[in-house]
Amino acid sequence: MGEDEPPAAAHPEADLVESLAPRAVLDAGCGTGRVAIELTRRGIAVVGVDLDPRMLQRARRQAPGLSWRRGDLATVELARRFDVVLLAGNVVIFLAPGSEAAVVRNMARHLRPGGYLVAGFAVSLGYLPPATYEQLAADAGLLLVARYAGWERQPWTETARYIVTLHRRAAAPPPRATAPAPPGQS
Repeated sequence: MGEDEPPAAAHPEADLVESLAPRAVLDAGCGTGRVAIELTRRGIAVVGVDLDPRMLQRARRQAPGLSWRRGDLATVELARRFDVVLLAGNVVIFLAPGSEAAVVRNMARHLRPGGYLVAGFAVSLGYLPPATYEQLAADAGLLLVARYAGWERQPWTETARYIVTLHRRAAAPPPRATAPAPPGQS
């Protein structure tokens, strides 16, 4: 490992996302691209979206070959679906007040059937209680799969200062078999 390379433990968000075996990830609120760049290094296709042009400028300088998009998470439409949508780095608590439900709904729309919405944010700041966030995810049609007290999957307790949640979009139902038409009625 070179001097400029962070130790493996420096990417717990990427470790957790990689464990879900995604082919494509939307890093929503990607900032300067730290997690997106690491996931790409691990062979995962990533699109990074952020509203802040200065953050995206830094991301583009660090990884010009990645797909970086400027957009509001409540309204962005990427015309594709992802195995994982990641809201890391306290993105949830930096959302415009009142936009949380729209953001969660829009991020859920960007998931493939069976895909995961993974979010991590500080709960100690009192901005968005975990129960409220989880209800927003449920209202968007997502099922809670896991709740941790950190990216390293520490067990969740009500006294935890940080939460990481994994919500899953229901898998697509199997195609309905059509019964053949009765003889003489085709």
